[in-house]
Amino acid sequence: MSGPAPISRRPPAPLLPAEDARDGALVFVVTILCFIACLALVSALAANRTAHGWRTELKGSATVVVRPGPNETPDAAAARAADALAGVRGVGEVEALEKEKAEALLEPWLGKDLPEDLAIPRLVTVDLDAKHPASAAAMEAALQAAQVDATVDDHSLWLKDILRAGLLAQSAAIAVAALIVAAAAAVIAFATRAGLQARGDLVSVLHLAGAEDGFIAALFQLRFGRMAAIAGLMGAGAAAIVAGLFRLIGGEAGLMPVLPVAWSDLLPLLACPIAAGAVAAISARTTALSLLKEMT
Repeated sequence: MSGPAPISRRPPAPLLPAEDARDGALVFVVTILCFIACLALVSALAANRTAHGWRTELKGSATVVVRPGPNETPDAAAARAADALAGVRGVGEVEALEKEKAEALLEPWLGKDLPEDLAIPRLVTVDLDAKHPASAAAMEAALQAAQVDATVDDHSLWLKDILRAGLLAQSAAIAVAALIVAAAAAVIAFATRAGLQARGDLVSVLHLAGAEDGFIAALFQLRFGRMAAIAGLMGAGAAAIVAGLFRLIGGEAGLMPVLPVAWSDLLPLLACPIAAGAVAAISARTTALSLLKEMT
């Protein structure tokens, strides 16, 4: 006689189901949050680089407004100012702008058809030594010694405004990113709490079997950490595509010349999946441990 037929055994099911109908909506929400956070990070990097470039450019140059004397043409006064500044230590290239260039600078405010008798001051642009730039006082002393009526603008006022604007832009972008991280942590905490409450019977059985709170919390930690990492990957990918399109459409200056995007700005986005997974894992574990203490 043959023995009894062997009983087929199914593999043990996971304590948490592999898929949940609510997971799709959660992944979508976290993906959107990661997308916005990545765009905020790219904006912060672009603002920092732009402010640094403007600061470097303004620090390395100065503008001199020359007013001609009673018996002197504006071009002659500008030429004398350029000669006087060329001998100042810490001054590089000096250029006296022609009348046409000065009018072009005034065109956005006064228009193209300027009156012939309009007294337009001549401008002298000065490139300063990057290591040891000349001070405004030294340039003014040289102009006074040459008896040139002129005003030196070392762009210090503009530097303060640029530094303030750059700092505000970076702070705003960082604040947006921080708020989004907090929102993502709150979403994961809510999902963890809902998942634990929905599986209260299973948690009670696990406790009776001797499972510790840390083991149960680890289940939710791994689940939501992996889910958030996938969402972070998709969000970072979408942000990289959008930022890359801005860069390609606009050429070297980017789609927004005031806030250009560089290819190097996309590299930090690689850390988004890791950061999203870590934030979700910490939030899920903390919430699970807190709720499990209330349930026991």
